[in-house]
Amino acid sequence: MPDIKSKHLDASRQFYVDIVGLEVAMDMGFVVTLVSPSNPTAQVSLIRDDDSSTILPQISMEVVDVNDVHSRAVSRGLNIVDPLTNEPWGAQFFVTDPNGTVINVMCHVGGAQSD
Repeated sequence: MPDIKSKHLDASRQFYVDIVGLEVAMDMGFVVTLVSPSNPTAQVSLIRDDDSSTILPQISMEVVDVNDVHSRAVSRGLNIVDPLTNEPWGAQFFVTDPNGTVINVMCHVGGAQSD
C-alpha cells in the first residue's frame, strides 16, 4: 500500500474520499488509511508531514509474521530505521530496501506480533 506524505491531510483526505471515491478505513489523526469500496485490498494511507525529523515510510506492507520478517532483516544487516514495536492495532518496524525506500512492515492484531 502506498503511503503519501501530506502537508495538507484534511484536504488530501477530502480529495480521495469526495473525488476518487475511497472510504476511510482508519483515522488515527496523523495517518488516514483509505480503501476502495469495490476492492478492499486497494488502499492508500495519508501520513501527516509536519517537517519534523520523523522518518515517514513510503510503502506499508502487511505480513503474516512481523517477527520473522524483522529477524531476517536484522540477520542480513539491513538498515532498521524504526524499531519493532507493538501498537494498539498490531506491530510494525521500518526498514530500508536496497533503493533507500523506507518500508513499514506490519501486521494487525490477530497476526503474529512482537513480544
